[in-house]
Amino acid sequence: MATIFDKILSGEIPCEEVFSDEKCLAFKDITPQAPTHILIIPRKPIPSLKDIKKEDQELLGHLLLKSTEVANAAGLENWRTVINTGEEAGQTVFHLHIHIIGGRKLNWPPG
Repeated sequence: MATIFDKILSGEIPCEEVFSDEKCLAFKDITPQAPTHILIIPRKPIPSLKDIKKEDQELLGHLLLKSTEVANAAGLENWRTVINTGEEAGQTVFHLHIHIIGGRKLNWPPG
């Protein structure tokens, strides 16, 4: 079954894109939890970190490097990088994604 992120990647659902390359797409979250809340998703459909393979190592590194570039381009000096893994951890879309959250003081623990 296609996720909302699959539909965004295919262009079926529009997004407010902030970065795109052959491996990933970054866009603004439609329900932001802070002044800056950007999602970065791989173009390869990986449901969660539970499903990564050794062959995904380069892609995962690329996602983290791009998340820093995206955060810097958004003007963030401090931000939180979050990957929820599994329903009980707060994952609601089962397509691996990184949250880049910033623009205000973030408390700990998160919730």
